Amino acid sequence: MDEIISALLCEDATPGDFAGLRLPESYRGAVVRKEDTGMFEGMASIDKDPRKSLHLHDVPVPEPGPGEALVAVMASAVNYNTVWSSIFEPLPTFGFLERYARSVPAGARHDLPYHVLGSDLAGVVLRTGPGVNRWKPGAEVVAHCLSVELESPDGHDDTMLDPEQRIWGFETNYGGLAEFALVKANQLMPKPGHLSWEEAASPGLVNSTAYRQLVSRNGAGMKQGDNVLIWGASGGLGSYATQLALAGGATPICVVSSPQKAEICRKMGAEAVIDRNAEGYRFWKDEHTQDPREWKRFGARIRELTGGEDVDIVFEHPGRETFGASVYVTRKGGAIVTCASTSGFRHEYDNRYLWMSLKRIIGSHFANYREAWEANRLVAKGRIHPTLSRVYSLEDTGQAAHDVHRNLHQGKVGVLALAPEEGLGVRDHELRARHIDAINRFRESEG
Repeated sequence: MDEIISALLCEDATPGDFAGLRLPESYRGAVVRKEDTGMFEGMASIDKDPRKSLHLHDVPVPEPGPGEALVAVMASAVNYNTVWSSIFEPLPTFGFLERYARSVPAGARHDLPYHVLGSDLAGVVLRTGPGVNRWKPGAEVVAHCLSVELESPDGHDDTMLDPEQRIWGFETNYGGLAEFALVKANQLMPKPGHLSWEEAASPGLVNSTAYRQLVSRNGAGMKQGDNVLIWGASGGLGSYATQLALAGGATPICVVSSPQKAEICRKMGAEAVIDRNAEGYRFWKDEHTQDPREWKRFGARIRELTGGEDVDIVFEHPGRETFGASVYVTRKGGAIVTCASTSGFRHEYDNRYLWMSLKRIIGSHFANYREAWEANRLVAKGRIHPTLSRVYSLEDTGQAAHDVHRNLHQGKVGVLALAPEEGLGVRDHELRARHIDAINRFRESEG
């Protein structure tokens, strides 16, 4: 492993140098164990602690099969799917691995008594399997998290519709919160040269998800002049939605939960910001009853900020807590685009406000390769910036997941794997210098 790390840190290493490296028999990965799936039974979600379920284990190095690549992971990041996996909600991910093993022969090796988590990475290709032509050992890459088989016609218009579509590191094994990761070659994209390893690792899942949800024709198809309501606008997903709205000529209406988060949105360039806690919005009277008066008050506040206009698009991901309000405040003919349900999966809304006003609810899940590539291209051009606020060691992955679970973070939190320290991997110093304030925007918010 020392030889590999030396090569990774040497800017003059050649593809031949990487191809000639000896691989170790095992590597360290952040895993959940099948034997632990019942450890949190009977507990409320918020009380389930990822620090108790996530372990750093030595696991065997997999051999890349056809169309696959083995990547040395310099840095990764924590997403909500890491949190869900670590608290075994809404169900243990080992069921996904078992289903993968039954579906395709290559899936059998993913069905293990441990699950290496992580759906983001930035690193260097070490080995490729048969049929991989574009990517060579030594290529500096980031990975998006869509894993597909594409043996069905359903996925050839939009790969997200492949019946065998899975999220790598969540529904597959060998994820990115580890020293090595196994990915398919069509998950790889060029690492933005002006970013460090940990900065480059942080946008992948959330930036691609927000791009499809807002910009793509498969999502809302956002256009110039649209008013876009963004829940959690300083968080992992919302911070990219805010940037995409601003870069695309739309007006984000940013909903946050503290003055600090409101200030982050303003630093990104947003002018319309609602601190929902300061303004006291409570959309539920109790566990079973919503309060339409609060929907109306919320809608009136939005119109104050937009000059009397309702929102064209709602960027939804909290789910149960906010969905009734989201449907209500959307303009006639507008769209509510949902990609998650972090506050609960069972949504309730008044359907009269949907059907009588011709509104649309659009389901959006991650992104296809083209959408992920375009989202990464915006980062590489310096149009969209990482929202990294804090970086943990691989040993502290459980703490990182805990902090995300408790919403103690801003933007994204990163995890160093093989990179020995922060700040490494920058190749384009000129572009970095032009955007350094934006790159560090969320880091400064933690200070």
